[in-house]
Amino acid sequence: MSTATAASPERTVNDLFAALDSLDVGAIEALFDDDPQGVDELSGGWRRGRAALHDYLSEVTSAGLSDIRSSPSDVHTKEWGDTALVTLVLDQTYTMGGERQAIRAPTTIVLRRGDGRWLVALVHTVPVASEE
Repeated sequence: MSTATAASPERTVNDLFAALDSLDVGAIEALFDDDPQGVDELSGGWRRGRAALHDYLSEVTSAGLSDIRSSPSDVHTKEWGDTALVTLVLDQTYTMGGERQAIRAPTTIVLRRGDGRWLVALVHTVPVASEE
């Protein structure tokens, strides 16, 4: 996965999920814009800035997160100059603390173009309750 070749917003989003599935924190952070923001699913709040997102990634990886499989669908992209919006539905499975989990989450990712590549400025993904 090469962020230098992230010539489209979709490619950057695919690279982001590949890095997440590999638990490659360095690769995830290399895809961040200068001042990224994201939803913290653990607290139900926001993480703002590189340091806060790094802390969040460290927390979840040290909590026993493993075996992640991300499957985006219903992907739609809209670009406005150096800004792009990618909306999708994320189906994801993972193991946390020894228990297998599965989520479905409508997801919004905002990207900005900088230095000739697309970078993640915002990730807003909130799992919805499954209908059982």
